[in-house]
Amino acid sequence: MKLIPPSESRHGVGLRVIAIYEAIKTIGLILVALAAFHLNRTQNFDHLMHWLEHLSLADSNGLRWKLVDLLQDMGPSKFEAIGIVALAYALIFGIEGIGLWLGKRWAEWFTVIATGSLIPLELYETLYHFGWLKLATLVGNVAIIVYLVRVALQPRKTD
Repeated sequence: MKLIPPSESRHGVGLRVIAIYEAIKTIGLILVALAAFHLNRTQNFDHLMHWLEHLSLADSNGLRWKLVDLLQDMGPSKFEAIGIVALAYALIFGIEGIGLWLGKRWAEWFTVIATGSLIPLELYETLYHFGWLKLATLVGNVAIIVYLVRVALQPRKTD
């Protein structure tokens, strides 16, 4: 029977939590991609626009019309690009999640690099287009990076 030192066990739980977070992001992006590919068809796009234009939402008409204007400006053809980008990010997050779940050191560094590369954009968005969700995402991703760097830099017993 192989005993796991307490520090490795503790890190295993942290890595699993981050892996689950990556899996949730992967699933979300796959759903976004599926919706985008569905809206790529002009008929489906027109149905969505018609539905949004006739939707009655109390106290949210301004937001609804902003969404309608945004979607009309984009048109159905841009949804294919959105779907492709969403799938690409889903693939990256999926690789990170599987590697972290399996406790692979390369996944720790891969996640640090991939997540760290988005920090400047998240910082810009948080500073110039503030939103609580943006701030929470930025703080969460910085915490993940700090945690993974600490874990990755610790010496490990090789099998």
